[in-house]
Amino acid sequence: MTHIIDYPTDQKYQAEVISSQRLTPEGTDEIRELILEVLDDDFTCAINNSFGVLVNSAGMFGNTFHHRLYSVSDLPSKENGKTRITMLVKRCKFLDEFSGEEYNGICSNYLCDRKEGEVITITGPFDLAFNVPKDNSANMILIGMGTGIAPFRAFIKHIYNTRTGWRGKVRLFYGAKTGLEMPYMNEENGDLKNYYDEETFKAFQAISPRPHWADPVALDAAMVEQAEEILEMLSMNNTYVYVAGFEKVRDNLNRAFAEILGSKEAWESRKAELVAGGKWAEVIY
Repeated sequence: MTHIIDYPTDQKYQAEVISSQRLTPEGTDEIRELILEVLDDDFTCAINNSFGVLVNSAGMFGNTFHHRLYSVSDLPSKENGKTRITMLVKRCKFLDEFSGEEYNGICSNYLCDRKEGEVITITGPFDLAFNVPKDNSANMILIGMGTGIAPFRAFIKHIYNTRTGWRGKVRLFYGAKTGLEMPYMNEENGDLKNYYDEETFKAFQAISPRPHWADPVALDAAMVEQAEEILEMLSMNNTYVYVAGFEKVRDNLNRAFAEILGSKEAWESRKAELVAGGKWAEVIY
């Protein structure tokens, strides 16, 4: 497993904030979409890339900067020779388990506070753990939580906007605390709804049954409801499974897949085959 400290920060670029738009309504968790224009003409980025954001920070351990990675959430574009990239960021707070004090997330709050015209420092680009398969008949099971939708939104737009003749099944399972907190699939921004008419694409949403009680998002239940099709897809050699989201979702997904395949042992065996074949990948944070 690769950790954030393993990503180099020596190659830095300056990027201007072209726009910052809130994608979730007031009264819900704040998730924003930022569009950046990289000021260095040499910077290039692809949909299967992530990039880092560097924030000056005098940390308790003597750190001089804070580094966080973000996936591109749209097709990178060129404007006057400069690359534009889109990112999702959720304003985060963290509770210290020992002191009980609440702290603002450094990068997330920094980015959510940026205004149009301001310049930030980025690093990369870096390869994601997963790529869009080259085979147009490949099947993909995409599982995203929260801002984990970012790379899959880019994948889906790429498949249906810039690739021709995609024949494989694309099944997106997307979870959030409430329906209003699903970027690109909520009332504020329904971008992914543009692809509901595609014959090969289906999306399934899952929310927390009691969001104010911090109950877990029922993503596993949404998958079990589609057990027959998932089982069929997992029986094929050209099916890829990609996961992006919170670390705590991993156990729930393993339980869901075990139920779908009939046993924990059957799922562990199939998952090992997917991993060995380069057809299982995850970005967990």
